[in-house]
Amino acid sequence: MAYDYSELLTNIKDWAVPATKNGWIEQKQASLLTEKPENLANELFTNQNERPLIVAFMGGTGVGKSSLLNKLAGQDIAKSGVERPTSREVTLYHHQNISLQLLEQTFPLQNIKVSQHTEESNKQIIWVDMPDFDSTEEKNKAIVMQWLPYIDVLIYVVSPERYRDNKAWQLLQAEGANHAWLFVMNQWDRGEASQYNDFKKQLAKAGFDKAIIYKTICQAGVSDEADELGSLQASISSLATSNAIEHLENRSLQQNIKATKEKLQQCLYQLGDSHGFSALNEVQEARWSNTKAQLIQGFEWPIKQLSMVFSSKGNVVEQDKIQLWDDWAQSRFNDYIDELILTADQQELPTKPLRNALFNCRSQAEKHIQVQTELSCRKALIRPGNIIQRVTLRIAKIAEFFLPLVAMGLVGYEVFQGYYDSAMTDQAFLGVDFAVHSTLLVLISWLLPYFIRKKLKPSLKKAAFKGLNKGVQLALEMIDIDVKAAMTRFKENHQQLTESLTQLISECELDNELQKSDITNKQLERMLLKD
Repeated sequence: MAYDYSELLTNIKDWAVPATKNGWIEQKQASLLTEKPENLANELFTNQNERPLIVAFMGGTGVGKSSLLNKLAGQDIAKSGVERPTSREVTLYHHQNISLQLLEQTFPLQNIKVSQHTEESNKQIIWVDMPDFDSTEEKNKAIVMQWLPYIDVLIYVVSPERYRDNKAWQLLQAEGANHAWLFVMNQWDRGEASQYNDFKKQLAKAGFDKAIIYKTICQAGVSDEADELGSLQASISSLATSNAIEHLENRSLQQNIKATKEKLQQCLYQLGDSHGFSALNEVQEARWSNTKAQLIQGFEWPIKQLSMVFSSKGNVVEQDKIQLWDDWAQSRFNDYIDELILTADQQELPTKPLRNALFNCRSQAEKHIQVQTELSCRKALIRPGNIIQRVTLRIAKIAEFFLPLVAMGLVGYEVFQGYYDSAMTDQAFLGVDFAVHSTLLVLISWLLPYFIRKKLKPSLKKAAFKGLNKGVQLALEMIDIDVKAAMTRFKENHQQLTESLTQLISECELDNELQKSDITNKQLERMLLKD
């Protein structure tokens, strides 16, 4: 199972690295997802199969935890609270055959009091007396937190007068699920049943519904039937078996997997859901409609100026003086993009990948405007006017050539016919009226199609204006397509990431072997108080 957990962390890292690179999660969050839990107790020993049980005493100042350790050890190995009211000292008590080589690499043992013993009954137990957690020394808390990951069983010691310390309760509530706990109300010779019951109620509020509390009296020479020190020692000894330690490690592994799953679920929540994309699409449609209308209105004047330049064969310098996509247009478009990013943030969607996806859209917009307007204008100038105009002009051009020829042919025929009739009948030849009428006929036959051509000839300025407007419309459509494509990629990448993350969360489900561990040791089952 430890191997499976390491593989799970590897899979999470494979997911988190590209997600961080592309801006979906922050580096700090990725570090929390991929960090390996602090070393477990079995990593402190060379022979992990036969490692000892690490038991720590924790409590407030003056509750007698050092005296309790001395009583269990049968010798004075820890200084009492009278001698160290604000001590930062950690006392470690172990069998002489246990090697602390790896522990020396992790902790500066020169600052820890180490005592050894030769008692075989406690061979598989390492006792640790922790500093007073509620003292005025802030370093005490740091020392306690540094040691916590290496502890198998925490013995929380209180006294009848001091069982409601706030700092200790905060630690209980924060670390309750991560350790096996035993509770001791020491100095019981000064205690009352009401205090014991109240302490038990407080533990229930903290989540320890099945808390087992031992009542102890650690004064020398005092014998009391209510003293449960022997039961406490027997319970600890029963936990120091390989089977019990294995279950404690499995329980610790369960808590690590549970914590990892919670971090993954939190990450999934921070990535947002499909409702955010629906709102983002609605804002995009509405915002683009307004931005497009603003841009078209703003382009009206420069389009008129450019149409005059193109129609009058203006040089390049004159053309470059007039820009459709200027700072004003870029500013309006940037406002539109920023509005989308702001909406994504309001919908609790990651903004950095969306910003990256839309980055090229900012620079491509100007290029689309320039390319499409120039191309459309050139096409419009090549074939100005509409199809009716072009057909009519073609007919008028043909008529301008052929109608005068037909008219002159008719006039010539009349001249020839008149001359012939005059010669045969001695009548007068064609007169002035005929000459005038013939001339008018020829002129009208030429002037009519010429007039039609002049009147129907398309305006280059209008053609350029129409072409530029068409180019602007095409460019704006391409800009809209680019933005929508970027948002689609953003949504698809988000979907892939969330699906992968959901798969990782499902991998965090504990398998049957770990969830339904067959704990044969009934006393161990009682000691795992926080399920």
